[in-house]
Amino acid sequence: MRPSRRLMQLLIAWTLVGLLASAWPLTEPFWLVMGGLLLLAVMIDAADLWRLPPLTATRVLPLSMAADAWNTVRLEVLNEAGARRVEFFDHPPEDCALEGLPRTVDIPGSEKLAMEYRVRPRVRGQRDFGRCQALVHGRLGLLRRTHWLAEAEQVKVYPNVQQVARYALLAMADKLGQLGIVRRRRRGEGLEFEQRREYRSGDLIRQIDWKATARHRKLISREYEDERNQQIVFLLDCGRRMRAVDDGVAHFEHVLNAVLLLGHVAIKQGDSVGLMTFSGEERWLPPVRGPVGMSAILNRVYDLQTSTEPADYRDAAKRLMTRQRRRSMVILVSNLRDEDSSELRPALATLRQRHLVLVASLKETALAHKAAGPVDGFRDALTVAAANHYLAERSKSHEALRRGGVMLLDAAPADLPVHLVNAYLDLKRSGRL
Repeated sequence: MRPSRRLMQLLIAWTLVGLLASAWPLTEPFWLVMGGLLLLAVMIDAADLWRLPPLTATRVLPLSMAADAWNTVRLEVLNEAGARRVEFFDHPPEDCALEGLPRTVDIPGSEKLAMEYRVRPRVRGQRDFGRCQALVHGRLGLLRRTHWLAEAEQVKVYPNVQQVARYALLAMADKLGQLGIVRRRRRGEGLEFEQRREYRSGDLIRQIDWKATARHRKLISREYEDERNQQIVFLLDCGRRMRAVDDGVAHFEHVLNAVLLLGHVAIKQGDSVGLMTFSGEERWLPPVRGPVGMSAILNRVYDLQTSTEPADYRDAAKRLMTRQRRRSMVILVSNLRDEDSSELRPALATLRQRHLVLVASLKETALAHKAAGPVDGFRDALTVAAANHYLAERSKSHEALRRGGVMLLDAAPADLPVHLVNAYLDLKRSGRL
């Protein structure tokens, strides 16, 4: 039991009357009567609440939730007593934004009430919901009784796949350019023959099937499709550098978005997608394909978090070479700096013995902003100079890797998903994979 706001107001009024009675004794009987009536009313309200049968409720959670997106939760409450006023509170994970609760409703007697509210989880992984709390008001509105409803539950919070869904919609409408994905002309090498068709303006001369042309007495072109059943393996740095934050979003969240988007694209192309993590919790997903592929990837990464460990590229390369025997496209995702060259080069040389390797390095946009910032004093001058020096050294190390034959993609975190898809499509259509 706990007092309501109405009871607190009446107690304050009763106290003020008592102060008046102390200065004017003639009002003391009124004060005593008022206190007695208030006490009687509280006892009646307490007895009424004590006799009430408890509310029962069921919380209906989605099978899974998306991080940084609004998800709807439904509460179904059964009131077996008379009409009551009830305040509802729920206990979602602490990091969740909440919309629609707390809420005060009037529940008719012997009826079932359904209500919805929305939560927005900010952290991926297994998340806990506590029990729902309901404060039932007494008939006189002086006391409230707490009822604990529903059960504590867990729900899986997955990365937000809105970009993957948008890709799928644009692909169906043949509007991938709106997402930044570029379709380039195929070179015709390393591709599988699919069918013959009439010549179209823009077809290459080597596509023309001269025998079929002579037979049909009109130009006939060969049409090719990209080779299928190739393998793409992500090598994900989960170390301390991936904990950097730009515009309120950790770099690693953009990395997972890139994995999901490219995974979706590759599986749609008939390829297999796998992943291995290093410098943190070690996870290995052998390349999977087909309808179950995206589910396998999601369930493997939805609760993956970064660590404070440094990146160990050599160890990661050795472990991947023992696990992935078939030639694949290995995409190493990290945040490369100039001091990494001595360790990164041997690791890449090991991987390139068998695999086609693409290195994706995340830019720290906060440093770029610092390097281009205004200079209003000595401290600002030091900050701008240090940021520009760091970026220059980073650019030199990247250029050295490119001169050594390494395919390197340097992208802002938010642009990484689309850039990776474009790089994958280019390599696939070139026949290098």
